[in-house]
Amino acid sequence: MKLYPIESGNFKLDGGAMFGVVPKSLWNRTNPADENNMIDIAARCLLIEDGDRLILIDTGMGNKQSDKFFGYYYLWGDDNIDDSLKKHGFHRDDITDVFMSHLHFDHCGGSVQWNADKTFLEPAFKNARFWTNKDHWEWATKPNAREKASFLKENILPMEESGQLHHISLPETNYLKNSELGFDILFANGHTDKQMIPHIHYQGKTLVFMADLLPTVGHIPVPFVMGYDTRPLLTLDEKAKFLDEAATKNYYLFLEHDATNEICTLQHTEKGVRLKETFTFNELFN
Repeated sequence: MKLYPIESGNFKLDGGAMFGVVPKSLWNRTNPADENNMIDIAARCLLIEDGDRLILIDTGMGNKQSDKFFGYYYLWGDDNIDDSLKKHGFHRDDITDVFMSHLHFDHCGGSVQWNADKTFLEPAFKNARFWTNKDHWEWATKPNAREKASFLKENILPMEESGQLHHISLPETNYLKNSELGFDILFANGHTDKQMIPHIHYQGKTLVFMADLLPTVGHIPVPFVMGYDTRPLLTLDEKAKFLDEAATKNYYLFLEHDATNEICTLQHTEKGVRLKETFTFNELFN
């Protein structure tokens, strides 16, 4: 097995929305805001090369939305999936599986694209199976009013219409060992229903793809919960349990949305679980 970080593009989000009820005087220390109160956000995906399978975890926003849509998110930088794949010697047509942690637009928008003459939408990875789970698919295709703006039908339905959609098995507990894709999965419900958090055992370490359970190192304190979470009190509980386990077992946390830090570890302190170290991917694994 070999892993590769894939940068799908950067954007900005409102700092207040990203930190909920936490005062700006606190979160601005770790995630400084610009004059519009926006903070830098990454969309860092992960590619797993395992035998004859190439598994891409999440796909970022993609590029099919209107200029008006992207204008809300202040895109910055030159990163994109195609260039990032090419850097590691791959093409999007090589991808055999696309695993989506959840179906919010900034995690799955790159899974679907316009066809050549922009007459219809099609899967952006023509040879891949697209993986979600039945409960989350139901949640996303019949969205509540709170999440309707995040679950965009143009990002979701073409995967099913093409026949490329598959569902990860749902365990009786919130943890699935050795899923169909070869890694373990923690299911978390505070941010959105049945978000999937991959646990990948690699080079003697457990690397956890954090998705929106822990967006940035600034979110490590348990009460620092996003305003986007649908069940914030459940997030508090899920986060506290996970962070305690991550610090105890020395997990390496792969941060999808942290524009500065790629990977971090945690430690127990008198104030609770806090940041221990940060690493670039290459420092840790190459």
